[in-house]
Amino acid sequence: MHPDSSTQSPPAVQDVSRSKKLQLLGILSGFAAGAWLGAAEAPTKLVAIGISPMVISLIMVVGVFLARWSLPALILGTSSVRADVRRAPHLVIWALLAGCLWAVANTLTIFAIRDIGLSIAFPLWNSNSLLGILWGFLFFNELRRAGGRRRAGVLGGALVMCLGATLLAIASSGHGPAAHSLHGVCAALGAGILWGAMYIPYRKAYLTGMNPLSFVTFFSFGELGMMTILSVSSLGLGPLWQELLSARSVIFWLMLGGFVWVIGDIFQQYAAKYAGISRGIPLSNSNQLWGLLWGILVFGELHGRNSSIYLEVIGGSLLMMLGVGAIALSSATGQEQTRWKEAAIRESNRYGVAADFVAARMDGRQLAGEVKPSRRVLDWLLVVAATSVFVIFAAMARVPQMSLHWAPAALLTAVLFLFLIVSGLALWRTTRFN
Repeated sequence: MHPDSSTQSPPAVQDVSRSKKLQLLGILSGFAAGAWLGAAEAPTKLVAIGISPMVISLIMVVGVFLARWSLPALILGTSSVRADVRRAPHLVIWALLAGCLWAVANTLTIFAIRDIGLSIAFPLWNSNSLLGILWGFLFFNELRRAGGRRRAGVLGGALVMCLGATLLAIASSGHGPAAHSLHGVCAALGAGILWGAMYIPYRKAYLTGMNPLSFVTFFSFGELGMMTILSVSSLGLGPLWQELLSARSVIFWLMLGGFVWVIGDIFQQYAAKYAGISRGIPLSNSNQLWGLLWGILVFGELHGRNSSIYLEVIGGSLLMMLGVGAIALSSATGQEQTRWKEAAIRESNRYGVAADFVAARMDGRQLAGEVKPSRRVLDWLLVVAATSVFVIFAAMARVPQMSLHWAPAALLTAVLFLFLIVSGLALWRTTRFN
C-alpha cells in the first residue's frame, strides 16, 4: 500500500469536492459580473448632455472591441484562442450571432436610460434572467433532477425578481417625460429579450469546451459589425462622422465604459459556464442593484422626487435582490450535473468535438499533455495597440459638465477592484482561466 493512501480521498469524493468548488466559483463570478456590469452603464448617462444614443453605443462597442481582444491576449495569449477554434470552429458562428444580439440590445438600453433613467431601466432589462432559466431548462438540461427545493429556489427567486421589476415599471410611470416613459420601458424590456436569446450561444459554447476568453474574442466582431450597420443606417455616414467629431472630448469615457463592461462580461461568462445560465445569469443581474447605486448616489437621479417613488424603486430592487439570493443558494446537485454532462455529450457528438476535451473543460482543467497557453510578441502588440488608443483619447478627454458626486463614485470604484482581485485570483487558482 502506498504510504499516503490513508490520507488520499477516493476519486468520487474528489469529483464531488471539485464540483462544489466550481459551483462556488460560478456564484462568485456571477456577483463580480453584477458589480462590473452595473458600473459599465454609468458612462451612458452622457446621453443626458445631448449625444445621440447611437453614437454612445457605437463608441462603447469600439471600447468593447479593443478590450475583448487585448484582455484575452494579456491573460492567456491568442494561441489559446486559435487552439479553441481548431477544436470547435462552429462556435465562431454562434459567437458572431451573440455579438449581433448584444449590439442591438445595448443600443436599446441607451434609449431606455434616456427616457426612464438608469435606476429604473436596469431592472427592466434584467428580465433576461427569466429567459435564461427557460432556455437552460429547455435546451441544456438545467434544473432537471435538481430536486424540489432547489427548483423552487430558482423558480421562486425568478418570480420574486419579476415582481420587483413590475414594481419598478410602475415607478417609472411616475416620473420622467410622459411622452417617452412607455418608449423607455419597451426599450428596456426589448433589450432583456435580446440578451435572453444571447445566452443560448453562451451555453452551447461552454458545453462544447470553448474557453470563455476565446468566445468573447469572436463575439466582438458581431458586436462591432452590427453596431456599425445600425449607426450608419440610422444617422448616415456624414452626420455620424460629424457627431463623432463633436463628441471627441467624451469618447474616452464611453470607451472606458465598454472596457468595464468587458470585465463584467468575462466574469458573467465564467458564471454561465460553472453555475449554468439558469443560475449564472440571474446572479450577474445583481447589476441592477449596482445600477441603482450609481444612478441615485452618483448621478442623483431621484433627487427631489417624493417619498413614494423612493419606496417603489428601493422596494422593487430589494425584491429582485431577494430573488437573486434564493437562486444563489440553489446550487446544482450531482444528479442535475449528470444531466448537464448528457447535454455536453449531445453537443460534442453533434459537432464532432472530442469527448475527453469537453469533459476536461467542463471540469475547468486542461487535458493531460495539452500545450499550456503562452503569450507571444503578437499578444503584447495587441495589448500595446489597445492601450495606445485609450491613451490618445484620454489626452482629448474633458470632464463632462454634468451633476455627479465624486465621493460615492470613488467608493463604488474601490469595491469594483476588490471584486476584481478576489474573483480573478479564485478563477486563476481553481481553473487557470479554463
